[in-house]
Amino acid sequence: MAVFFFNEINRARPQVHAFLLRAMAEQQVSAFNQDFPLPHLQVFADRNRVEREETFELPAAAKDRFMFEIHVATPEDDAVLEQLMFSDKFHDTGALVSSLAHGLIEYYELNRLAAAVQQSIQSTPRLGQYALQLWKATHKPQDYGIRLPDTDMAALMLAGASPRAMSQFIRAAKIHAWLLGRSSLLPEDLQAVFALTVQHRIFLGSQYAYRQDELLPALISGILNHIAAP
Repeated sequence: MAVFFFNEINRARPQVHAFLLRAMAEQQVSAFNQDFPLPHLQVFADRNRVEREETFELPAAAKDRFMFEIHVATPEDDAVLEQLMFSDKFHDTGALVSSLAHGLIEYYELNRLAAAVQQSIQSTPRLGQYALQLWKATHKPQDYGIRLPDTDMAALMLAGASPRAMSQFIRAAKIHAWLLGRSSLLPEDLQAVFALTVQHRIFLGSQYAYRQDELLPALISGILNHIAAP
């Protein structure tokens, strides 16, 4: 298995979340007294953001395993909306997949390619210090002069970004640089992927958790605006 898509992951029960977390962490599953390795596993998931009954929020450890959290907006282009309504390929998953161009690389080569990309992109000590300051600001934003309206900054944070979050952050920044044809990191590479890799890994205190959709984007924006890039 190379790609696993979990539809409406928040409708699965915590036991299923725990099973998925183990598969992502150990790159294998166990069943019928046998281990099945999954060395090339890539997991994608979406959430039902409308219903609240019979839904279960992902635990922090499971969220931390996902490299990105990406908001996918409903298309507004009329031509796209018409295709979604009338095109058969959107009603038949098999037809949709078969309409895609064949891949240029086999799935089992992706790990090797990913490692080569990471090794080919260079950083600098000054950029490392910039990334470190971004990380520390997710834990104590008030120490960096960041203020949010109607918020006690000392009580805002429950947990900032984890070491895994920042490792994935740097990996994503290197991919961004590689996609733009560069061999070295620039501050704009870090800025481009900071929210995507870090926001879902920051947890607010109980009195502010219900405002996370409002406060987390503002916090990320404040961190990027208050910490000077080299």
